[in-house]
Amino acid sequence: MSSISQLARSIVESPTLRLNEQARVLRERGESVIHLGIGEPKNKAPIAAILAAAARLVGGDVKYVPTDGTPSLKKAILRYTEEHYDRVVAPENVIVSDGAKQCLFNVLYSICNPQDEVVILAPYWVSYPEIVKMVGAVPVLVKPEDGTFIPRFEDIERMVTSSTKALILNSPNNPSGAVFPAELVAKIVDLCERKGIWLISDDIYHRLVFDGVTAPPSCKFSDKGPEETKVILVNGVAKLYGMTGFRIGWVVAPRKLVEVMTNVQAQTTSCVSPVLQAAAEGALTGLQGIVDSLRLTIQNNRDVLMNELKTFSGVKVRKPLGTFYALPDFRAYSNDSVALSKLLLDKARVVTVPGREFGMEGHLRLSFSGTVKEVTEGIARMKWALDPSSPNDIWIGDRKLVRDWL
Repeated sequence: MSSISQLARSIVESPTLRLNEQARVLRERGESVIHLGIGEPKNKAPIAAILAAAARLVGGDVKYVPTDGTPSLKKAILRYTEEHYDRVVAPENVIVSDGAKQCLFNVLYSICNPQDEVVILAPYWVSYPEIVKMVGAVPVLVKPEDGTFIPRFEDIERMVTSSTKALILNSPNNPSGAVFPAELVAKIVDLCERKGIWLISDDIYHRLVFDGVTAPPSCKFSDKGPEETKVILVNGVAKLYGMTGFRIGWVVAPRKLVEVMTNVQAQTTSCVSPVLQAAAEGALTGLQGIVDSLRLTIQNNRDVLMNELKTFSGVKVRKPLGTFYALPDFRAYSNDSVALSKLLLDKARVVTVPGREFGMEGHLRLSFSGTVKEVTEGIARMKWALDPSSPNDIWIGDRKLVRDWL
């Protein structure tokens, strides 16, 4: 291993992708696996996206395109930004990348010097700290101390130092489903603009909200223009349109930053596939009822999950107001979320993601992006594996299993 760079060795494996692979292998062996770990809606991609991509393929014109995105997709993103953010920006303020994850990497690579600090609010998406480390910066974690999933502003402010280069805000939040209150978002924006800190707003779930709640966009609280603002918007088509495999994300930022990010992208991936960009354009400009339909389906799944968890002795859970994740507290059963997640996969064939990966040990992230049947059967299996008051045997697939470890 001495021939491998120290930086590369410090980057941990993606736990969600690892669990996806474990589930795939078990299914190929004929096992009845329920995946409550994956953040991926079950819906088909919008027909407008498929037709747009197919038209590009049929035309045969699949060549290099501008590094920062095709003009027509950028035009669609400008309209989207004006409609959903009430912000008018120019094409030079937008860059398209291979998914929101690459967007985040490009942003952090473009703004961070070695040992700069990036404030990350827990619970956080598993990739945030790793991407920060990959660009040579230092992740600084802010954890809520009151049992909620939203840190206090005082605690956030206390972590800001002269070395702080950026703060990452993700609301609606993966993994908790929490939506940050408008007052807190406003304070964070004010803090960043007063201190000259970049605020990276990961808005990939911004319209997947429930119960009439809205997720106030960060830029709403900035009175600075598109070239002066410290707010960087990151978004994409993966979650809202169920297009996870298309890998299209974008950044809206001051044009000087976009110019640097374009140079970075030109030297790494050159450009994003025009076929996939055409699909994203089709999704953004086509009928938008698919987003509301998906949101209502996910909200119903959320309600089913909450009802099922209520019958689970010892589990504490806060109702998610957005995304398709919940982060229940399983410390009544184990303080080691990694061991607990492994037990559930080994014994009950249910995939969950350990809370430790999100900065919340003792919790498990459960995704309700699948079907109602997966949610109900998944929770039933978990109860069987963990709760002594549940029946001692269960059918999993065509096999009857008996619990002999409690």
